[in-house]
Amino acid sequence: MKCVLFYHAFSSCWNNGNAHFLRGVARELHALGHEVVVYEPADGWSRLNAIKDGGNDSLRAVSALFPGVDVRTYDGTLDLDEALDGADLVIVHEWNEPELVKAIGRHRIATGRFVLLFHDTHHRAVTAPQELGRFDLAGYDGVLAFGEVLRQIYLTLGWTSRAFTWHEAADIALYGPRPDVIPQHDLVWIGNWGDDERSAELREFLIAPVAALQLDATIYGVRYPDDALAAMRQAGIRYGGWLPAHRAPDAFAKARLTVHVPRAPYARSLPGIPTIRMFEAMACGIPIVSAPWDDAEALFPTSTYVRVSSGTEMREALRALLSDSDYAADIAAKARSTVLAHHTCRHRARELLQIAERFRDGEPAAATQFEGAAS
Repeated sequence: MKCVLFYHAFSSCWNNGNAHFLRGVARELHALGHEVVVYEPADGWSRLNAIKDGGNDSLRAVSALFPGVDVRTYDGTLDLDEALDGADLVIVHEWNEPELVKAIGRHRIATGRFVLLFHDTHHRAVTAPQELGRFDLAGYDGVLAFGEVLRQIYLTLGWTSRAFTWHEAADIALYGPRPDVIPQHDLVWIGNWGDDERSAELREFLIAPVAALQLDATIYGVRYPDDALAAMRQAGIRYGGWLPAHRAPDAFAKARLTVHVPRAPYARSLPGIPTIRMFEAMACGIPIVSAPWDDAEALFPTSTYVRVSSGTEMREALRALLSDSDYAADIAAKARSTVLAHHTCRHRARELLQIAERFRDGEPAAATQFEGAAS
């Protein structure tokens, strides 16, 4: 089967955690024997910012990490007749321009020769619904939503009549333990500051506990304002700047633990959707302490990470894990086992292919959660 994927960015993960999962799915589709072609705009904001941040080498390294995946960068308008020639399955990610989303839908209506799905991995449905409302999904067979609550929003607002819960997952070809790496410090956190969507949470659940315990800690990410950088320096936290996704496993291996701090829209309005780092850190075998987050779809057993509800509880949880290596190792092992059993990009690629087969076989697809997608 020929799979054509339209991403805002494949080669760049700068402030673009979606790329980690999208890359992994492309890898696994190819490994399962399918032809995979990815289109990304040359002027995509993630790619341009990565270049400004000195990331040319990292961008070039990506193609070598995903052999067999045909990545095509385009300038201006795409020739859709050429891009979609012979396509069997087409996925359009929601960070594409509305004009492109609409044009691909119109092409599907005119030709009717491929399964077309829209893929949403963001919180705009609750924080900026007017932006998603601009997308014309006529011609699309359905929507892939990275959480059940998001799937329900699409159906309730009438943006689609067919939607499937399709969670993110870990690309275990990249994310895994590094037993040869000796931990060098206590804590690492990899994530971006964002648009003040978790500024208070990062101060309460990350910066303050690290300062109180005087931990040896490093934070990687982008878009940190001056006041946040100053608070980190005062807490004795090293700031490492942008860390390309393929270097994250080594960063996890060099630390004894990490934390999960979801953005406020997910914690408050989109329960059941963890950050991509939850899957990836678990795959790497590093114990996790999570700030308040509702695992509404029971993705992870309670034994796979430590949950806290306040900064004080976070401080005590970090202290407990750092003082008891057996306890930390048990949590990490159970977490990795859960990811390997249920939450890899190979799992998601197979789920995607099953969804596509429903349409290819002419079977009406019910607007219900995809069986197994949240298992």
